[in-house]
This record gives sequence, C-alpha cells and structure tokens, in this order.
Amino acid sequence: MKFIYQKMARTKILIVEDDPNLGQILSEYLEVKGYKTELNANGEIAWKTFNEGLFDMCILDIMMPRMDGFTLATKIREMNQEIPIIFLTAKSMKEDAVKGLKIGADDYVTKPFSMEELLLRIQAVLRRTHQGKGTVEIKDCLIGKFHFDFETRLLNSKKHEQRLTTKESELLKLFCLNKNKTLRRSYALKTVWGNDSYFNARSMDVYIAKLRKILKEDESVQILTIHGEGFKLLISQGTGK
Repeated sequence: MKFIYQKMARTKILIVEDDPNLGQILSEYLEVKGYKTELNANGEIAWKTFNEGLFDMCILDIMMPRMDGFTLATKIREMNQEIPIIFLTAKSMKEDAVKGLKIGADDYVTKPFSMEELLLRIQAVLRRTHQGKGTVEIKDCLIGKFHFDFETRLLNSKKHEQRLTTKESELLKLFCLNKNKTLRRSYALKTVWGNDSYFNARSMDVYIAKLRKILKEDESVQILTIHGEGFKLLISQGTGK
C-alpha cells in the first residue's frame, strides 16, 4: 500500500473539562495554535457531542460529574478504536495512569501542567497515530487481485477496469485504511455521509452490496458484516498485502 502526505483541514479536538476556567484556557490556547476545538463540561454531554460530530482527538478530564473520563473513554473506544485520547488528571497516582492506558488512552498529563507541555504531547500523539494536519492519506492500495487508485477512483484487475462512484470510492478507501479490521458502521456513516441517520444507513447498505458484487471476482476478498459493530474487509493470507 502506498501513501502520500497531504495538507488537511484543521485538526478538531473534543475537550472535556469540568473546570470552566481551565477548559476555556485550553480551548483558546489550542485555537490560537491552529486547532479547532469543542469544549464540554461533563462526560454525559461530551458523549452526545462525540456521537454528533467528527473529531481527530479527545482530551478528557478524569474526575467529572455525571460521567467520568474513564467511562467516557470506554464508550468512545467501543465506537472508534483509532481516535487518539489524552487524559487530564488532578491526581499523580500511578493507578490512574495505568487504568487510563489500559482503557486505550494514548497519553496522559498530570495537573498542573504547562500549555507547552500539553501541546507537545498532542503533536507527538498525532504524529504516532497519523491524525489531523499532515495525516497520512491513502493514494492507492492492493486489494487481493485488485489495484485501487483513490484519486482516479479506478479499480483494476487483470480482467476489468472500473471507475467507482464517489460514494463507492470513499467507502472502499475506508476499507483500505482498515484492512482486516472492523470498520465501525457509525464511523463510516459520519465520514462518508456526514451523519448516521437511518436513511443514510440504508443507503450505505446498498453501496456495501455493490462493492461486494464488484469484488466477488476475487474469492480471497470479502466484505463481512460484523453484527452490532460494522463491516470488515477481509483479505486471505498471502494476498493483497
């Protein structure tokens, strides 16, 4: 699989902090540094916000009313396994850091901290996870016997060449980025259609069926339905690597 680097839209960060002063300072500082932010005061509101928008990173306070940071992070991870998460904690206890990392956090910062330190940690996590500005964008990839060029939307095999529609191409791109991994239904809907409404979900099912029909030429390639979760582009061992 080949990749190119391409400048993207501003990285969008969900900040969840129940201290209004610290939250406002964080939001304003990161905005000045070129990030787009959305600030929520508790985990319950933040969970609704996360479900309604597309974010590149989450910065979560641990001790919050109505839903703590650990609970929120667990719910976010169930929906999106890839989005970077940084915890903010007022405690210096090792147990908090260990618990956060086990849940799936990418890093943690102990209060009090400097804004410069937080910024450096954000940049480091984004580099590791290829999120936000300068993120790695797929240009083309091999899918079993197929070669898929995202820029031209051409899907080639030895027998056929086919130009995909925009929606087909965007879906196949997501599958390429998550080859042999579960692609969450909600994430795919929000990325390609903008929201996960019932009607968009029905539309996506139609496009998934179209992609299955196109790819059936190669028996080593399957798009599996993972009930309750989403879909998986499964490529048998020894092909499409």
